[in-house]
Amino acid sequence: MSSAETLAPAAPDARAERRAKRIAKHLTAFTKQHGGSADGVVEYVGRVATRIVLVGQDGAWGDQVAPSYAVGLRAAELAGVTLHDSFEGELALKVRTGPYEWKRMAGIQLGG
Repeated sequence: MSSAETLAPAAPDARAERRAKRIAKHLTAFTKQHGGSADGVVEYVGRVATRIVLVGQDGAWGDQVAPSYAVGLRAAELAGVTLHDSFEGELALKVRTGPYEWKRMAGIQLGG
């Protein structure tokens, strides 16, 4: 087996790790900006993407999209995000919504 053959399988893992580190930087920045820690959930968006939803200590929420579930999980792990199984119950109760969200939700309900 040549050295190129032995290195080929590692390339996708190295690429995924670089992507996870890049996303983790954004997650860490959010965490620092919103109280120093964050809870979150990693959920499938479709066949080719995963959404990482975060809730900071101050109740602010945000999200990042990752190219795969594995990359999303790794990014959250690198950023020290406490993950939950779903965006329900205790996690959902932590979210602080403002006028923008209420206006947007009302618009959706009213067909706007």
